[in-house]
Amino acid sequence: MHKYLDLRGTPCPLNFVRCCLELEKLKHHHILQVDIDRGEPEEMVLSGLCESGHNVNVILRESDWIRFTVIPNANEQ
Repeated sequence: MHKYLDLRGTPCPLNFVRCCLELEKLKHHHILQVDIDRGEPEEMVLSGLCESGHNVNVILRESDWIRFTVIPNANEQ
C-alpha cells in the first residue's frame, strides 16, 4: 500500500521533516511515494532519508521535479 506526498514547492528543511513525519505514520510494509523539486530539495531529502537507513528509489525524473518511493527502515517500524 502506498501513501502519497506532494512536496513540490515546499522549502528545505520542511520537506525533509514532512517526509520523516509521514514515515513515522506508515504501517508495516507500506511505502511512501513522494514528489519533490529538483536541486537542493532533491539532494537534501534523498541523502537525509538514505542516511537514516531508509530504502529510497527514484522512479521518475522530470525537468523540474522527481518522484521517488521510500521503504521505511525496518528497525524503526
